[in-house]
Amino acid sequence: MDGSFITGANATFIAELYANYLKNPAAVDASWAAFFRDDLTDDEPALLSDLHGASWAPSSAAVIGVADPDAAPEKGNGKSAPGKSSAGDAPASADKAALRKQAEDSIHALQLIRAYRARGHGLAHLDPLDNAKKADHPELDYRSHGFTEADLGREIHLGGILGFERATLQQILDVCRQTYCGTIGVEFNHIQHPKQRDWLVRRFEKDRMEPNFSSYGKKAILERLTEAEGFERFLGIKYTGTKRFGLDGGEAAIPALEQIIKRGGQLGLKQIVIGMAHRGRLNVLVNVMNKPFSALFSEFQGNSSNPESVEGSGDVKYHLGTSADREFDGNVVHLSLTANPSHLEVVDPVVLGKVRAKQEQLGDAGRNQVMGPLIHGDAAFAGQGSIAECFGFSQIDGYTTGGTLHFVINNQIGFTTTPRYSRSGLYCTDVAKMVEAPIFHVNADDPEAVVYCARLAMEFRQEFGGDVVLDMVCYRRFGHNEGDEPKFTQPLMYKTIEGHPTVRTIYAKKARPGRPLHPARGRSDVEQVHAHDGGRL
Repeated sequence: MDGSFITGANATFIAELYANYLKNPAAVDASWAAFFRDDLTDDEPALLSDLHGASWAPSSAAVIGVADPDAAPEKGNGKSAPGKSSAGDAPASADKAALRKQAEDSIHALQLIRAYRARGHGLAHLDPLDNAKKADHPELDYRSHGFTEADLGREIHLGGILGFERATLQQILDVCRQTYCGTIGVEFNHIQHPKQRDWLVRRFEKDRMEPNFSSYGKKAILERLTEAEGFERFLGIKYTGTKRFGLDGGEAAIPALEQIIKRGGQLGLKQIVIGMAHRGRLNVLVNVMNKPFSALFSEFQGNSSNPESVEGSGDVKYHLGTSADREFDGNVVHLSLTANPSHLEVVDPVVLGKVRAKQEQLGDAGRNQVMGPLIHGDAAFAGQGSIAECFGFSQIDGYTTGGTLHFVINNQIGFTTTPRYSRSGLYCTDVAKMVEAPIFHVNADDPEAVVYCARLAMEFRQEFGGDVVLDMVCYRRFGHNEGDEPKFTQPLMYKTIEGHPTVRTIYAKKARPGRPLHPARGRSDVEQVHAHDGGRL
C-alpha cells in the first residue's frame, strides 16, 4: 500500500476496535468486521503496536466505551457517580463521535479505492466499436460503501493514498475512474506478490492512465501508424483479393512493438525472438523487421525472394520469418521472427525453446538479455491448449525464460465466431491468471495508451522476470482473409466498422491539437507511403 489512513488520532480508536474484533468478530459493526477480515494486511503490525504500546510505557486511555457519562470515573476515587457527568464530557463525547466518523470514512474510502483497483477494468472503455454494454458493478458505487450524495463534497483523510493526504469523495471517484476506467483496464488483483502489486499501483496511479508523450514521441507514433495503414491500403489496391491477413483495425500494434524493442534495449535486452501467427505478419515483416519491400512484392507475384535458399516447394509469404538488427538510442537489438505454420500457436514453444537456448549460450543467468514476445489472436489465446502448456512451463527452473510478453491482437472475432459463442470467461486472457501475470487491456483506438502499456509490460518483465499480457482490443476491418465477405455472418458489427474511422485518422486529430489533420493532408501522407511502396516493385 502506498499510504495509510491509520495515523494520528485514528490509530488508537481503530486499534481498540481491532482488539474487540479479535476477541469476538460479532462484537463490531459488520463493515468493520469485513475490513479487518479482508482488507487489513500491511497495517496490522501498526495497529497492534498502537494497541499495546511500548513495554515501558503506561497503558493509553481507552477511547471506546468512555462516551457514556455514567462510565466516566469520578475524580479522586476512580468510581463512577451514577447520574452525574463532568462539564467536559459533552464536548469529549462529540469529539469521539467525530473521530469515529472520520475513521469510518477513511475505512470506507479505502474499500472504495480497492474496489476500483480490482473491478475498475469492467467499466473501462476498451471496445473501439462500443458494441459491449457496460453494466455498473455494485462495488464501484460509493453508496455501497456507506456514503450518500451529500458526502461527495466532504473531505476524507487518505494518508497519501492516490497521492492525497485529504480529498473529497468526488475527487476520489474522479481519480479512480480516470485511472482504472479509461481506455486502459488493468487486472492485478490475482497477483499474490505484494511488491508486484504495489509496483503496478504506483505506476498506474502516478501516471493516472494518461501517459505524457513528447511532441517527438507523438510524431513517431503517427508516422508508424501512417506506415502501417499505408502499407495495408497499398496491398489492398495492388493485390486486390489476395490473401494477406491484414492488420487493418489493429495498426497500433506497430508502434507498440517498436516501443517494446526500444525500451527493451534500454533495459539491457540484446536479442528478441518473436513468434506470431498470420494476422498482421506482413506488416510486422516490413515495418518492424525491415524486410525489403522488393522481396515481399516478389513473393506476392509468386516468386521466391531468395530462390537459392528454397530446397523444396517453398511456403506462403505469411508463414516466412526473417531476422534483422534494429538500433534505438544507440542500443542495438537483434530481432528474429520465427517461421510459422498455419496451425495457430504451435510456434510458441519453439520460440520459448530458442530463447532459452540463446540465454544458455550467452550465459544470461538473469534472463534479461534475451526475450521472446509472442503475438496472439484473441480466439487462439483462449482456445488453444499450447497457451496453457507454455504458461505451465513458464516458472519451472528447467524451462523458464525469465518471462514472456504476450501481445494479443484482440479483434473480437475468431474467423466468423464472436466471443460469446467461443469462450466462457469474461476476457480471452483469463488463462494468464494461472501464473499471476498482470493483464493490461487497452483500446486500440488510443495508440498512446497502447504504446504506454507496451512500455510498462516491458519494464515489468525486466523488473520481475515474469510473464505479462497486453490485450489490445481492436477490430478486423475486413474478413478473415481478403476474399471473405464478413457481412454474411456479422452484419451489424461490420456496418459499424464500415463507418468507423481508422486509428490513424483518430490519432492525427489528437496528436495535433488545434491543427486537425486535413483530409487532403491525410491522403497525401498515405499516398507518399503508396509511392514509396510502389517504387519497390
